[in-house]
Amino acid sequence: MTGTPTPQHYSPRWDGDTRIDPPAVGGERETLSAVLDWQRAAFELKCAGLPPERLSERAVPPSTLSLHGLARHLAGVERWWFRIQFAGEDVPLLYYSDDDPDQDFDSLEGDVEEAFAVWRAECERSRQITAAAPSLDATGIRKRTGESVSLRRITVDMIAEYARHIGHADLLRERIDGHTGV
Repeated sequence: MTGTPTPQHYSPRWDGDTRIDPPAVGGERETLSAVLDWQRAAFELKCAGLPPERLSERAVPPSTLSLHGLARHLAGVERWWFRIQFAGEDVPLLYYSDDDPDQDFDSLEGDVEEAFAVWRAECERSRQITAAAPSLDATGIRKRTGESVSLRRITVDMIAEYARHIGHADLLRERIDGHTGV
């Protein structure tokens, strides 16, 4: 159609946004991995530039959510799905116990930068596990049910997990300092 203007991106991009857009055309594995990495980078961008004490701020009462808590939660989720469920690694859970299942959000002791470093390390380990898998059809074992779960399903679920929590991060960041955008 001639004469139709190209729509502009309605959400402003953040300063320092170096995310690589996922491919518009590509194979399933390449596309899913790129979308998950884009989501990870979006979360990191939502947290960028804030001092540690603001990252721990619970800015949307009565919710206990904070950007610090989300980083802890996402580190635990990365470990649970990729390392424990899929790769079968014998590693301890992060920020979770049956006696205190919400410690990722509720117990924010410890160094904020360390929590983000743990999250980044878990993301990197997840990438290594994904790259080493023969295909998205490769399976791990769900520890709670004993059922098989494919890398494809884990990757799709992780994209959904990040999308949900990036929405939380949007609200938190806007309440903390008014910063909005993608």
